[in-house]
Amino acid sequence: MLDRQRRRHARSARWVRNAAVALAAVTLVCGCAVGPNFRRPAAPTVDSYTRPSLSSTTASVDAAAGNAQRLVHGQDLPHEWWTLFQSPALNTLVERTLRASPTLVAAQQSLRQAMALVAAQRGLYYPSVQGSFSPSYQKTSATLAPPLNSDQLRYTLYTAQVTVGFTPDVFGGNRRQVEALLGQAEAQGFQLHAAYATLTSNVVAAAVQEASLRAQISATREIIAISTRSVELVRRQFELGAVAGLEVAAQETALAQVEQTLPPLRRQLEQNRNLLTVLAGRLPSDDLEETFELASLQLPTDLPVGLPSRLVDQRPDVRAAEAQLHATSAQIGVAVANQLPQFTITGAYGGSSTSIASMFANGNPFWTIAGNVAQSIFDFGTLLYRRRAAEAAFEQAAAQYRSTVLTAFQNVADALYALQADAESLKATVAAEGAAKRTLDITLKQQQFGAVNYLALLSAQQAYQQTLIARVQAQANRFSDTAALFQALGGGWWSRPGMAQTTDGAAAR
Repeated sequence: MLDRQRRRHARSARWVRNAAVALAAVTLVCGCAVGPNFRRPAAPTVDSYTRPSLSSTTASVDAAAGNAQRLVHGQDLPHEWWTLFQSPALNTLVERTLRASPTLVAAQQSLRQAMALVAAQRGLYYPSVQGSFSPSYQKTSATLAPPLNSDQLRYTLYTAQVTVGFTPDVFGGNRRQVEALLGQAEAQGFQLHAAYATLTSNVVAAAVQEASLRAQISATREIIAISTRSVELVRRQFELGAVAGLEVAAQETALAQVEQTLPPLRRQLEQNRNLLTVLAGRLPSDDLEETFELASLQLPTDLPVGLPSRLVDQRPDVRAAEAQLHATSAQIGVAVANQLPQFTITGAYGGSSTSIASMFANGNPFWTIAGNVAQSIFDFGTLLYRRRAAEAAFEQAAAQYRSTVLTAFQNVADALYALQADAESLKATVAAEGAAKRTLDITLKQQQFGAVNYLALLSAQQAYQQTLIARVQAQANRFSDTAALFQALGGGWWSRPGMAQTTDGAAAR
């Protein structure tokens, strides 16, 4: 008899569990998801990043970093684009930075957090099962009816229970919430790619800046050496009575002015080294093994420039904005579902007895199955305004997406125009430097014979100093703006090993 009762109670418990699971499956298959279905915005229909007046080949000059650059339209950017500068030291530093940077670790953990939230929300598709065991020792008043079948007023009661709760996703509110969280997770994934592209670009830019500062320091020392020889010559001429003391003072002043430009350059160099060290995930007190000179960098001749129609797929910030747009679209469905009836089903099976061994015997087990439907009748417009807020958030995200796309195309166009201007600027500064150097050489020779006054010499020295520094900066600009173009094109993240492009354009790691 006892075994028969236990089997009957076991069948009842299985029926409750199976009914809840079956209802969950039917709801998942047949339910609908209210709210708008997201569609990716169409890419701009343009064939070029710039106006037709921009040439596809830059100017060239016979000098370091003076080679012409050619825009190769339709060619994809390699994911290790920094190797195009052909600098082993730069390659080593970038690779070390990618391994040690806390910025990437933070972005990776943000993506991991977002994916965990998606998995947690998906758990609401299924019934929740909770078990409980509640022992109690109690005594009831004698003026009340004994709660037990016996006359005992003091007793120990043991209750064990399994509760199954389920909220059918009838209108797809939970599916829309999962969709929204997936959009946010996708945005975090593209922000990781953006962090990758930004980090590599910052390392390359800092390396180019170091090379530029070293070249400027070298050029300043050259000017100091020339000015020092001029001062020594003027002093000898003063001792012989060939020049006045005013010329000596003027030359000493010019030398001091050049010398005072050197400490700020050294300060900038040390600060730039600190930046490189921190980007590599190390403390500023650590010293990097790599140093950078302009002569150690090669200016890429062929510049891969992808198709404009693909820029919205290749820019991680645009893809992140699109994912945010998707998430806000799904939130409209969540708000709509919250306005509709909410269904819940609960079932419980347990046993209660004064003895643990008999909780599920002799009629002690119990079970319940209950359903509930709730509909908000009057809430002072709370749910309505939440829906309107979700719709406004979608429109805001759509405007931000359009702004991000426009900025992306502007970045590429700005970089392309900068490359053209950099090449022409270098050509002009090389010519100006040559003319200023010839003028200075002639002036110095004439100074030896007293054929020129100190004003002409000062003018020649200042002109050569300015053109020399300008030439160094023009060379550095060609390298930094080339790196800026590669970053504006998206940084090549889609070509990284382990990356795949799905049919809906989402990146999968």
